[in-house]
Amino acid sequence: MALFEGLSDKLQSTFKHITGQGKLNEKTIKEAMREVKLALLEADVNYKIVKDFIRDVTEKSLGESVMKSLTPGQQVVKIVKEELITLMGSHNEKLRFSSRPPTVIMMVGLQGAGKTTTAGKLGALLKKEGKNPLLVAGDIYRPAAIEQLKVVGEALSLPVFSLGDKTSPVQIATQSVKEATGKGYDVVILDTAGRLHLDENLMNELVAIKGAVQPDEILLVVDAMTGQDAVKVAEGFDKALDISGSILTKLDGDTRGGAALSLKAVTGKPVKFAGTGEKYTEFEAFHPERMVSRILGMGDLLSLIEKAEAGFDEEKARKLTKKMKNQELDLEDFLEQMQQMQNLGPIGDLMGMIPGMNNKAMKNIQVDEKEFVFMQAIIQSMTPKERRNPGILNGSRKKRIALGSGTDVPRVNRLIKQFEQTKKMIRQMGQMKGKFPGGGMNLPF
Repeated sequence: MALFEGLSDKLQSTFKHITGQGKLNEKTIKEAMREVKLALLEADVNYKIVKDFIRDVTEKSLGESVMKSLTPGQQVVKIVKEELITLMGSHNEKLRFSSRPPTVIMMVGLQGAGKTTTAGKLGALLKKEGKNPLLVAGDIYRPAAIEQLKVVGEALSLPVFSLGDKTSPVQIATQSVKEATGKGYDVVILDTAGRLHLDENLMNELVAIKGAVQPDEILLVVDAMTGQDAVKVAEGFDKALDISGSILTKLDGDTRGGAALSLKAVTGKPVKFAGTGEKYTEFEAFHPERMVSRILGMGDLLSLIEKAEAGFDEEKARKLTKKMKNQELDLEDFLEQMQQMQNLGPIGDLMGMIPGMNNKAMKNIQVDEKEFVFMQAIIQSMTPKERRNPGILNGSRKKRIALGSGTDVPRVNRLIKQFEQTKKMIRQMGQMKGKFPGGGMNLPF
């Protein structure tokens, strides 16, 4: 399922209809807005927000400059896009860092939203940006919560401060800030306790922690898949703590979009980050304008480029370019490229970031992630000599490779054929260079 799939399909269908008309009138615009309203309500967006949104978009769409323009349909789509971006927060709001370290970030939320993992993901992101974060195990109630944070910290090479489960959360928070000050950590990330629902004891404890350490950021971690429930939770936490922003987790599984579209409007506080998968690397700054572009089928090239750059190994790329130029590509290179592609995330998600690749188009493209696993197993079952010189692969070698990879000979043949086609395509692209005026396709090979 694609991100916000239902909403995306309905909006794109509606806009295709109105942009296909030469002229618009009040009736056609109101009919289109009725479809937009229905799509937003089905996406579990707060009713009051939908009502205000439709009113604002309708008023602007019926403006004289729109109705008399050459492309009124496109103008209406532009207005909807701008209003959706405003609804979600206009732009990415960055973290506020203290002028006197350490910066204290307090993570709050209900149980099951993914607070502990998200604390680790945020720490890893900040470490990548040059910060020196300290994770703090402040949840003394949930069984194994402290151990879970230690496992996350170890996986990400992040230090974890803990005083066990017999010390009060307020004392743990206070001591952690002293620890960070003494040992040069410039960011403290407090993983606080959650509950299965909002209750007075939880809020009183969080208010006490806030009073003790005066956090620079109070980030509410909410499960995007809970829709309107996430919005109610956000209202409760904001009323008690005056949160500074929120983090949406499990956004990759949110096919509706109610939480993402409602949180900012209801609390007045920005969504700052989003968890987009289970991997520790699947965590990113929340950009409303990019999200809206994806919803409307306009792609998200900036995020795609950032993902590619994050997983880009310059030295390996240089070596690969040289091999391609000399037409020396082998199966080891082929495997390396597949692994780099997998590091960027699910192929379907990546293709969804390409402009024009809307959800309906994506449904016609079968992206079988399991095929990558088989291909890797086949190549890894070969000897180094076979990988570097696939030409020596005869019948008996292929049988051995098939047995070793848990596949069959036809699948081994298919992989070799795909590899040969890739080499042929690279060769043809290289030959095209220079066939165009002024040098043509400026390829590196």
